[in-house]
Amino acid sequence: MIHRLADCMNSNIPDSTNIWQFCVILPNCKIGENCNICANVLIENDVVIGNNVTIKSGVQIWDGIELEDNVCIGANVSFTNDRYPRAKNPDWKLEKILICKGASVGAGSTILPGVTIGNGAMIGAGSVVTKDVPAGELWFGNPARFVRKIEN
Repeated sequence: MIHRLADCMNSNIPDSTNIWQFCVILPNCKIGENCNICANVLIENDVVIGNNVTIKSGVQIWDGIELEDNVCIGANVSFTNDRYPRAKNPDWKLEKILICKGASVGAGSTILPGVTIGNGAMIGAGSVVTKDVPAGELWFGNPARFVRKIEN
C-alpha cells in the first residue's frame, strides 16, 4: 500500500510493504517485503532496506545506509553520512552505515557516519552512537556505551 499523499518515485515497492502519507521515496532505493514506512520519512537512492523493517515517523534514510531484515528504527532517529559536512563541498566523503539483522534503534537517537550496529543489538532512546555496536548488546547514552548483553 502506498498512501495517496506519499511521493513515491520508486516503481519496485512490494505490495506487502506500506508507505504512509508525506513520505518521499527516491527511485533507485531498494525496499523489501512486509515493511512499514511511517509518515514523514525520506529515503534516498543509494539505500537498501531489507524485509520486515519498521521505520517510524520523522526519519531520513540518506545515501549509503543499509537496514537489514527485521530492523526497527524509532521515531525521529537521525542518520548522518558525512563526518565533516560543509555546504557545496566537492571533496566530501560518504561514510556508510549498516544496521544488522534484528537490531533496534530507539526514538531520537543519532547514528554517526561509518557505524555498524550488530545483529540483534538495541540502542536506547536518545542515544548518540559514535562507534560500532557489537551484536546482541544494549547500548545507550551520549555517547552511547555498553549496558549489558541482551538475552534472546
